[in-house]
Amino acid sequence: MTAAKYRVVRALALCGLLIMAACSATYRNHGYVPPEEDLQNLVVGVDTRATVDDSIGPPSVSGVLSDGDYYYVRSRIRTYGMYRPEVVERQVLAISFNEDDTIANIESFSLADGQIVPLARRVTDSSVVRNGFLRQLLGNIGNINPAGAFGN
Repeated sequence: MTAAKYRVVRALALCGLLIMAACSATYRNHGYVPPEEDLQNLVVGVDTRATVDDSIGPPSVSGVLSDGDYYYVRSRIRTYGMYRPEVVERQVLAISFNEDDTIANIESFSLADGQIVPLARRVTDSSVVRNGFLRQLLGNIGNINPAGAFGN
């Protein structure tokens, strides 16, 4: 009986250890922001879009137009057990350019600088949902135009 009791205790300890390991937080990193040492090499008003591409690399996101500003975005997301993933760190580096393609400004933003944007959900109700298949099929019988079927 002592050996059976010992096995049960070991099995319970193993289950407890597995449960604790399953609840540990996991982190995912997305995106790229160049290090501060590389940004020190850029001079506002002197360097151009081409020198930015050469020194720190092309951005992951650029402005709407082909000549838009550069945005480097990096996020760190924590997933903990059954809870919804949460963004715990975000850095955004914005490099804006003048009309002559020289650097106008270099700005850095973090998650604390962001604002929550409420998204409105606008859904148009459709009458198709309330009608069954036969009602939709039989409801179209009077809507057929024979002249339109032959191209006249």
